[in-house]
Amino acid sequence: MSFTASTFQSVEWTGDDIRIIDQTFLPQKEVIISLTSVGQVWDAIKKLKVRGAPAIGIAGAYGLYLGVRDLHEGVFGTFYKECERVADYLNSSRPTAVNLSWALKRILGIIYSQKEKPISELKKLALQTAINIHEEDRRLCKAIGENGAERVPPNARILTHCNTGSLATGQYGTAFSVILHAHKQKKIKNVWVDETRPLLQGARLTTWELQKEEIPFTLNIDSAAAFLMQKGEVDLVITGADRITRNGDTANKIGTYSLAVLANAHDIPFYIAAPYSTIDMHLENGSDIEIEQREEDEITHFGSKRTAPKHISAYNPAFDITPNRLISAIITEKGVIEPDYREKFEKLFG
Repeated sequence: MSFTASTFQSVEWTGDDIRIIDQTFLPQKEVIISLTSVGQVWDAIKKLKVRGAPAIGIAGAYGLYLGVRDLHEGVFGTFYKECERVADYLNSSRPTAVNLSWALKRILGIIYSQKEKPISELKKLALQTAINIHEEDRRLCKAIGENGAERVPPNARILTHCNTGSLATGQYGTAFSVILHAHKQKKIKNVWVDETRPLLQGARLTTWELQKEEIPFTLNIDSAAAFLMQKGEVDLVITGADRITRNGDTANKIGTYSLAVLANAHDIPFYIAAPYSTIDMHLENGSDIEIEQREEDEITHFGSKRTAPKHISAYNPAFDITPNRLISAIITEKGVIEPDYREKFEKLFG
């Protein structure tokens, strides 16, 4: 892997295993690890060694193949049940991002539709579908950036949250792709980077990617966002998404809803950038989204050091829900979608 934000791949299929950049070491070290089993893929997703909704979907797709490639080539029914078991196992690693379940369902659907073929051919089909998902994501993210850059004014001061670059996707990113393409058009004056508590994806990862691309940025604490807007230092806010429902309600990293409320209060455009695979037409609104609850020690500790008293309870949701009314537009590879989201999505998905 090469480490230029617009070109490197956080997930790579070598032909035998999955290579990922272990994001838990960033920014201090750039460590590549090999995943050779479905259990290792589950662990990598759960422990945030690979993260970001599209990247999780890509890793999960390859992980499904790893989980079935050595299965005994018996009858289809037995093989397919095992495929479903592996998919359910992988899907349990992180429940909120839809891209993982979407990728797994896509592979299962293709396997089932070709059930008359030999098991050996179905295994190859599973791998090829994972490769296709990966290649599609690269193209989609590039298109998202190109479409979104049109919404960026000259000398823009953009505020972003969490991490949405190549680390979180197949390549280029989602919200980061918009920033990257706007930068190539010389539109970016400064990017405000929320540190993104409690795991600091903004401070650790987004700044790493921006620095690689030589895009001007300033790191800020999450709670400074309102003050920056009050001072007139923010022209637009753009974030990614982990799941978007039929009506446009959006799940993203905890703190996104706060930014949307603040942007609305200060009359600042608030954009979501995400591929079509993030839109879940099976869910009516945000109340239907399962929100991942993470370990308490992520907020009672800073790294390995305890920063809160012992024997206390802590609330640590990984995501929140931004209501559709606060979203100015959703930037996709198919174009920029404005309200009414339900009507536009139904047209988009036929």
